[in-house]
Amino acid sequence: MAAAQDGDTDAYRRLLRDITPLLRRVAARRLYGAPAADIEDVVQEVLLSVHAVRHTYDPARPFLPWLMAIERHRVGDWIRRSRRRASEITVDSLEETFADQAANTEGEEAFDGGEIHAAVAGLPKAQRTAIELLKLQEMSLKEAAAQTGMTETALKVATHRGMRTLRRLFGKDSV
Repeated sequence: MAAAQDGDTDAYRRLLRDITPLLRRVAARRLYGAPAADIEDVVQEVLLSVHAVRHTYDPARPFLPWLMAIERHRVGDWIRRSRRRASEITVDSLEETFADQAANTEGEEAFDGGEIHAAVAGLPKAQRTAIELLKLQEMSLKEAAAQTGMTETALKVATHRGMRTLRRLFGKDSV
């Protein structure tokens, strides 16, 4: 590896060729029962990692512990990925949805924008301003506070009260 770091491409090629069988044996032992393709994937990831971090190797220290640390981390990555895949649920079919909005509401009433804007316009000024800036224009609290001169806390309270009033108006008290 020291020669490879000095730019000797033949030494680097020999190094990679010589460590590959060792990496396969270690990966197969650590991933006992894993498919051969997965073991080969881990070996390739280790080789790529060695290539990417070869500059970090210190020639004054032993090479094998450095290599095995890289291999151990790549095996750990593979185990974490395989656990995530094992916990994923595949869905064979999704429920149908329809283009007609009424078919997808399951008892919910659809409101038109005019109704909502009229209800917002009927709110007290502070509540209306808070709803318009934070909910409709999607400003941050900091931006809305700077624009209105209200504190962030006052904006939160006004938004909460305005939303509660709107829910009551539209018969959604339990929401």
